Amino acid sequence: MPEKRNTILFGALLILSLSYWVSSSFMIGDKPFQITLLEDEETELNENLISAQILASQLDRVFTLFQENLALSKMDSLADDANLPFLNNLTDILDDLDITLMGIKPKPREDKRTYLKAPYLITLECTFEQFGKFLSEIERSPRLITVDEFEVKNGIERIKANTEEEKLIDQEFVVALSTITLVKSKSKVSS
Repeated sequence: MPEKRNTILFGALLILSLSYWVSSSFMIGDKPFQITLLEDEETELNENLISAQILASQLDRVFTLFQENLALSKMDSLADDANLPFLNNLTDILDDLDITLMGIKPKPREDKRTYLKAPYLITLECTFEQFGKFLSEIERSPRLITVDEFEVKNGIERIKANTEEEKLIDQEFVVALSTITLVKSKSKVSS
């Protein structure tokens, strides 16, 4: 009797093992491999989506760049020497950073072939930290601006004349910067 029971248990175990193997091969099959492939595809598509979102945001910046800096002709208001929106933006930046504007002197506009360069000579009084923030804000501006050079007026006579440390914190900076205005080309590209 125990032999018969062991044979029945062994047969049942064998039948259950075979049925599990057959059902797993038909029901599960290569699905784990397909899931792995789909996960890899999803990762690649997510990377492409992120890249597309980055490109879209950069294209918005390119559009703004052209909108703020592209003149239709050399007589366009954007190409004027004393560009009022630029000067307003500049004074707003200086006010926000609590920088003293001691003087601003527009120079004659330089006419390049594909762009116009409007140079300015600006004299500021501020700390080095404020000046660094000013340069960062100028860089973030929607206008194309080049900082041609700057000079710190920090001579020995200034140090000798001021005995108070607080007066030495603020420096006098002379900044030569230029706004760049792209001029739309009149030639048309033939296809």
